[in-house]
Amino acid sequence: MLSNLPYGTLRAFLTPILMLAFRPKVRGLRHVPSKGPVIIASNHLSFSDSIFMPLVVPRKVTFLAKSEYFTSPGPKGLLKKLTFIALGQVPVDRSGGRRSEAALITGLKVLADGDCIGIYPEGTRSPDGRLYKGRTGIARLAIESGAPVVPVAMFNTDKIQPTGKVIPNVKRVGMHFGQPMYFDGDSTDLQHLRDVTDQIMNAIHAMSGQEYIDIYAPKKAKLGEIQEED
Repeated sequence: MLSNLPYGTLRAFLTPILMLAFRPKVRGLRHVPSKGPVIIASNHLSFSDSIFMPLVVPRKVTFLAKSEYFTSPGPKGLLKKLTFIALGQVPVDRSGGRRSEAALITGLKVLADGDCIGIYPEGTRSPDGRLYKGRTGIARLAIESGAPVVPVAMFNTDKIQPTGKVIPNVKRVGMHFGQPMYFDGDSTDLQHLRDVTDQIMNAIHAMSGQEYIDIYAPKKAKLGEIQEED
């Protein structure tokens, strides 16, 4: 079963399919450190972002997935659960306390182990292809861990797999990785957290060319979400 496949085995199986069918155009991959903690911060156009991007990064990328994704009913829920397990995603229970705290603590543990985390600062998929205001949880994670943030712009994934579509369209996917960004300062200072988050979103915006909307996107998907409420 898919859940018994090691991450490396699944990656070896899926990568040739990605390369042949979707012909990824990748820029700046050298900016992702080969070792040590790192946060990859991406725009979020489609569920398939969480498959395409990790497959081109030469090290394992861990996303923090809402725990309900591992307990959804029916065949679709089972497939989703098995896929997340095989891809090495980490379930996060956010049912109690501050909504972002469990994800933040889990993320800090992953980074403390010298691993790589993938985050969607918008907190959800863009409903219309535009880039929305980032949530400040990524700023807390970057400041408290000391890990660099590598901004990423995904292209075409909303056309490859629009929301609600199971079987993807075969189109070329694009990814642009930017230079690492380092942050420090007071992680309890809300204005500083907003400034750091805006710097990350500005870097993503500069690479993606998306229209920027200075409001939060309507919340739906929560994969890769570490939030803070301003």
